[in-house]
Amino acid sequence: MTQDTTPPTALDLPMVQPLPEATQKYFDICVEKLGLVPNVLRAYAFDIDKLNSFAAMYNDLMLADSGLTKLEREMIAVVVSSINRCWYCQVAHGAAVRELSGDPVLGEAMVMNYRVAALDPRQRAMLDFAAKLTESSAKIDDADRQALRDAGFSDRDIWDIASVVGFFNMTNRVASAVDMQPNPEYHSAHR
Repeated sequence: MTQDTTPPTALDLPMVQPLPEATQKYFDICVEKLGLVPNVLRAYAFDIDKLNSFAAMYNDLMLADSGLTKLEREMIAVVVSSINRCWYCQVAHGAAVRELSGDPVLGEAMVMNYRVAALDPRQRAMLDFAAKLTESSAKIDDADRQALRDAGFSDRDIWDIASVVGFFNMTNRVASAVDMQPNPEYHSAHR
């Protein structure tokens, strides 16, 4: 596989060269598992400490053990990114929803308007909470948390939902601010 040399953002922040051994190994694993190095990682690679911090938080929230499935966490990422109109994350995480669900229609619904998607009550409660937290976080109250409990989420799950929502609200703003571009491969993946 050839390395993509297109700048991942509108900023002139080239990747550290050569990459530290651990970073190169991480990028090699991405190529092995995903067939590419996500542009978000390439974008952060101008500062290895920032890249490591970003990757550690992402991997903890999106890949570590949780009462939330990987699909549910990706659904949150897409709903938050859709509300924020984050081009990079809508494309990249929309592809992940298509892959994990095996349903290209669900992936598109998540990007366009999750409210039209065929969701179970648990997913709908989770995504309604994610949307409200994104649009008006100060209005979250006990009734919102109780609605999640009533849908079967534990208090630990509620923490995880809030953390994923918060992470994507932050990363959406960074991605939009620097004009981060999704890898072209994401557009056609899992359709």
